[in-house]
Amino acid sequence: AGEYSTRPGRGASLHRRRFGRSQDALSAVKFCAVVAPSLPFLRAYPIALQQQVHTLITQARLASWLRERYPQAHGIRTDGALYTYVMALKNEFMRNADAVSKVAFDSKLHVVNNALGMHSTISRVQGGKLKAKREIKLAALFKDAPPAFLRMITVHELAHLRVRDHDRAFYQLCEHMEPTYHQLEFDVRVYLTHLELTGERLWAITSPDTATSSLS
Repeated sequence: AGEYSTRPGRGASLHRRRFGRSQDALSAVKFCAVVAPSLPFLRAYPIALQQQVHTLITQARLASWLRERYPQAHGIRTDGALYTYVMALKNEFMRNADAVSKVAFDSKLHVVNNALGMHSTISRVQGGKLKAKREIKLAALFKDAPPAFLRMITVHELAHLRVRDHDRAFYQLCEHMEPTYHQLEFDVRVYLTHLELTGERLWAITSPDTATSSLS
């Protein structure tokens, strides 16, 4: 089995800059010691990026920044619809990769495994023979997320059908399927930071019953 971990990964940028002066360097050291520990999902990224996110947090603008970049959620609500979506991407880019027998949203995945996605190989006996089938699970938080976030995690898990480790070949395959993969991964981590701080799911869909009761 393998997974997309919530540990920091490789990434893109909001806007990169370098600390050229000693005062900037001192500020960076102070930031690392005081602020960076509160941004665990972003700790592998440049300090300049982390500072920009921290500024958005202190100005209470992080949620609006995310909503401006990603105004709407996707409409995939069931495991069946998710399977259709994942298989369409697989058939477009990885038709000859191992077959996938099951795809599902998993409400326990993020909490229990500290992961956002997981792929596994399940061995079952069919007709007296042992057959291996691949399964993909995505954390339930992606049910209420922008289309780009769902595509990013799907691409990640599909890439594991061919490449087990998170090495250069793996990320090249991710970028082949989604050229903006690294930027999307960074933005997902920004959203995870928002969730860690507030617990607010920005794209959660309110059911008609809930909406009615809230107005009564």
